[in-house]
Amino acid sequence: MPMSDRHISQHFETLAITRQHRRPLTGAVVPPIYQVSTYKQDGVGGLRGGYEYSRSANPTRTALEENLAALEGGRRGLAFASGLAAEDCLLRTLLSPGDHVVIPNDAYGGTFRLFAKVVARWGVEWSVADTSDPAAVRAALTPKTKVVWVETPSNPLLGITDIAAVAQVARDAGARLVVDNTFATPYLQQPLSLGADVVVHSLTKYMGGHSDVVGGALITDDADLGEELAFHQNAMGAVAGPFDSWLVLRGTKTLSVRMDRHSENATKVADMLTRHPRVTGVLYPGLPEHPGHEVAAKQMKAFGGMVSFRVEGGEQAAVEVCNRAKVFTLGESLGGVESLIEHPGRMTHASVAGSALEVPADLVRLSVGIENADDLLEDLQQALGR
Repeated sequence: MPMSDRHISQHFETLAITRQHRRPLTGAVVPPIYQVSTYKQDGVGGLRGGYEYSRSANPTRTALEENLAALEGGRRGLAFASGLAAEDCLLRTLLSPGDHVVIPNDAYGGTFRLFAKVVARWGVEWSVADTSDPAAVRAALTPKTKVVWVETPSNPLLGITDIAAVAQVARDAGARLVVDNTFATPYLQQPLSLGADVVVHSLTKYMGGHSDVVGGALITDDADLGEELAFHQNAMGAVAGPFDSWLVLRGTKTLSVRMDRHSENATKVADMLTRHPRVTGVLYPGLPEHPGHEVAAKQMKAFGGMVSFRVEGGEQAAVEVCNRAKVFTLGESLGGVESLIEHPGRMTHASVAGSALEVPADLVRLSVGIENADDLLEDLQQALGR
């Protein structure tokens, strides 16, 4: 944004829209899709605007990366082909064989698989800690710890980590704090302002918001680290394509209004579930009885659209609830405008079975969409057998 425009507004909702303009000669109000692989050079080595090959940089991806950095309050944003591609780039940038990482005891199954089945074979050690307890994180540190990894809210148990407190623990140990901000989004929570070194996103989820794109992102406020990440992004090549970048740019424009509705609907769903006789427990940080409620209220604008709950009758009962839902679509992923329901133990988190991260068999996870809340409540009531 030009210096002369900066006094106009720094509000999130405005940045989400105004920090997308590439100001093309046509005056188009939407960034164009530069569906191009290579660029004409003005003489050998004479790059126009720094573009030579779209793995290295593409104007549509640049627009997205600048938008992401603005929304998270960082200096550098980088967009990838998926959230796991972003994580892989980050880990190979920050770690070397023999290094150690602390990961949460309720991490996303794909993240756990990356550490346990891929990074470990590279000689990187990892251990598990309850990141909601800064003392537990401190106890898990070793002299070789280079990264502390946090999800807050976590997937699928909706655990809450005090980002500022754990950032101080990591900083005291000379480690970097990485925060997966996928569930909260930068509209509800900004980890860099709380001391995190890097923010990770699956852009597939709320940032895209329409279940029609797969992508990932890294954002940092450290200019030097941003350069290192950009080098590895180019060297490894798992970049976001121009059309995918354009779809996410479309999504970030409406992120604030969608997250308001997601949060409003999820609050109503969680409240109903707490009173249902077949539900034995509800996991939602917006509930006053949630153990992380006070921390979430401190570091989040609202509590998001994800709700998990446990069902009387065990695993089979939970599976039957998923199968009986009609308005809620049975499917993996989350963060789209439509409501989704899934059984984590058999679906998204099957990869953690038998590990310290194994999820309860009677757990159901909801991605609460932006439909009419009364329809969502009625659907869950019939799926639970009223």
